[in-house]
Amino acid sequence: QKYIIDLAYSTAQEFVWGGKHKEAIPAALHALRFSAEVHGSNSVQLVPAYLLLAEASTGVGRLRQASSYLSQAQWIVLRTPGCSAAVQYTLHRGLGLFCAAEGNLEQALYHLANAVYLASSAFGLKSVETSGGYFHMANVFFRQNRMDVANSLYTEVTAIWHALLVRSLQAREQALKSPPFTEDGEVSEDRLSEAQRAEAIRVLNAVLDVREQAPKQQPGETARVLHALAMLYYLTGDLPKAGEVGLKAFTLVKQLPQPETLEAIGRLLTLINSKPS
Repeated sequence: QKYIIDLAYSTAQEFVWGGKHKEAIPAALHALRFSAEVHGSNSVQLVPAYLLLAEASTGVGRLRQASSYLSQAQWIVLRTPGCSAAVQYTLHRGLGLFCAAEGNLEQALYHLANAVYLASSAFGLKSVETSGGYFHMANVFFRQNRMDVANSLYTEVTAIWHALLVRSLQAREQALKSPPFTEDGEVSEDRLSEAQRAEAIRVLNAVLDVREQAPKQQPGETARVLHALAMLYYLTGDLPKAGEVGLKAFTLVKQLPQPETLEAIGRLLTLINSKPS
């Protein structure tokens, strides 16, 4: 049963993080049903499934249904003493996204700020979870036309993903230098889950859109997003996309007064071109 719950939940999460909200709902419902059978209908173990359902429902515009799922999750958390920071983080994240969808932007920022604080406590300041909170806060500030704050948060989001992808790429390079393990090691050294990859692609492309459409261009920041995306596409095996985005990053960085990442991007392009597609 636990395997089925984990599979259903991770499938739903992958769909949600990839922006495919409609497809996520059946899998999230399965996760909820099996969790209730195993843990009981009032268990804190049901909270992640309720929150996924709320986010997926919000994504397809079913706000009343989303509100109902959020209320269930909130009720369980409130009556569970000593609820972990990780669970509270997911609740505040869900409430923040729901408030943003309703247009209640100040309340959304309140919940998302709490989500960032709780994610930092549970997962670390530079974690993917904390980055997600920053990203959603940046989107709210963007909607409020508070561009200075939004830009600084988008910069932090890019920095977190960039650092994580650099580490993953270094691990991949190490694995490629170990011939006996090359065949099997190629997936395991990449520390991103399928759901995290889906979120990274969605988040970094969204930040890239903001950077490329901004009235005041920041070529250094745009280049860093492009570099992160090139690493991500390489790690996921999309070599044509990795090459295209990597070349854009390389061209942009060459024009900067201090092209610090030029060597790293050049090395990545060599890796991309040396691997048979």
